[in-house]
Amino acid sequence: MYQLLRSFLFTQDAEWSHDVTINSLKKTGGTGFDCLYKQSIPNKPVELFGLTFPNPVGLAAGLDKNGECIDAFAAMGFGFIEVGTVTPRPQPGNDKPRMFRLPPAQAIINRMGFNNKGVDYLVEQVKAAKYDGILGINIGKNKDTPNEEGKNDYLVCLEKVYQYASYVTVNISSPNTPGLRSLQYGEALDDLLGAIKQKQLELEKKFAKYVPVLVKIAPDMSEEEVTQVAESLIKNEIDGVIATNTTLNRDKVAHLPHGNEAGGLSGMPVRHSSTEIIRMLHQALDGKLPVIGVGGINSAQAAQEKMDAGAQLVQIYTGFIYRGPKLIKEISEELEI
Repeated sequence: MYQLLRSFLFTQDAEWSHDVTINSLKKTGGTGFDCLYKQSIPNKPVELFGLTFPNPVGLAAGLDKNGECIDAFAAMGFGFIEVGTVTPRPQPGNDKPRMFRLPPAQAIINRMGFNNKGVDYLVEQVKAAKYDGILGINIGKNKDTPNEEGKNDYLVCLEKVYQYASYVTVNISSPNTPGLRSLQYGEALDDLLGAIKQKQLELEKKFAKYVPVLVKIAPDMSEEEVTQVAESLIKNEIDGVIATNTTLNRDKVAHLPHGNEAGGLSGMPVRHSSTEIIRMLHQALDGKLPVIGVGGINSAQAAQEKMDAGAQLVQIYTGFIYRGPKLIKEISEELEI
């Protein structure tokens, strides 16, 4: 049934299709109509960050930016769900059109720009959801916040989502907020992570609950840069890392319609570069931090590559758009953990 639905949606504008899908899932999640996509997934528990994940397949951030469809995605059988990226204040994002499909490459280019309804709205959605599984909340900074003040946006979001999250992801790797990726390096990264860690420990005391903090990084890094990031993560006692976000590289899609649109490229073209980053990270971290692998996962084999490279969990987004809920089941059944 999903293939029929996809056939129609793929004849329409990509963002319109996304919005229609999100609205439909928002209305049907937690109701009897979720039988349209509800499925039973094998129990393959993974212990990580002091949490028990019922299976290793998660929803990556970006699909449900405002946390409006948590119950619907839970019905599909995700082992964990990550919502956001959310910012302190609502923002419309970049000008449209800003999302483009590249079907021959099973890819998407987006330059959404952290469009979201703000952290307060997301928190209300999380509180209203019936889901009691593992929920990650992905946080970012507003576009009009100068980079030198960016850490304040992350601290505001961290404080507001802390008690409602199973873990929090710090997104410093989206290519669609000007200057954001510069926070991945050197003193800027240490300054941000140090402040995040201090706030995390303050909130642990306040709520008598330790919520792990992860950092999401880009695939467009050299081995030296990956090593520097790994050292900073270890030094600042961050709990884990998600690798990777979308890429700016267009080598594999430049010949396709929309292949040179500005924004982040996701899907099959980022599969191998993401896996290589995971491999380098795994080596640089030397087992001190766990890695969640994401990027170009559209099959159990692609997911297994991430695990073999050093990931302990995986997340899907673009592959899910192209293949639907059955991808969750396929990976869960076939993945060797």
